[in-house]
Amino acid sequence: MHLDFCVEAVREAITKYCKHEIVKPDQGTQFTSLEFTEMLKGHDIQISMDGKGCWRDNVVIERFWRTVKYEEVYLRAYETTSEARKYLHEYSAFYNTGRGHQALEYKTSGEVYFINKVRHWSLNPQDWIFIINPRKLSD
Repeated sequence: MHLDFCVEAVREAITKYCKHEIVKPDQGTQFTSLEFTEMLKGHDIQISMDGKGCWRDNVVIERFWRTVKYEEVYLRAYETTSEARKYLHEYSAFYNTGRGHQALEYKTSGEVYFINKVRHWSLNPQDWIFIINPRKLSD
């Protein structure tokens, strides 16, 4: 991957979706470059990197992609890129809001993340729907 692609992908994700508090990239030159790290710092995003070659660097995301492959990709024969994109988008929504995780006491990752955010922000429960489902803002 090229540096420009990585920087632009993160900027687009921040603009379209949200800004995360922390990013855990690997030790690739594009992720350790001054331009990439300064862009993250400029958005007040913390950077977490383990030592070069450390097995912990990507264990969580590698496990996620394994789950995506076994629960979605290997079960379908996508005809087009747009079809793959559509189903992967649907699976991502399911993974975050509908699939319980053993390590989270069978809560969804969305429940755990957003409930902790709500507690942190001290919002009332009636406000949670706006955090959990931003589409409700347009209703």
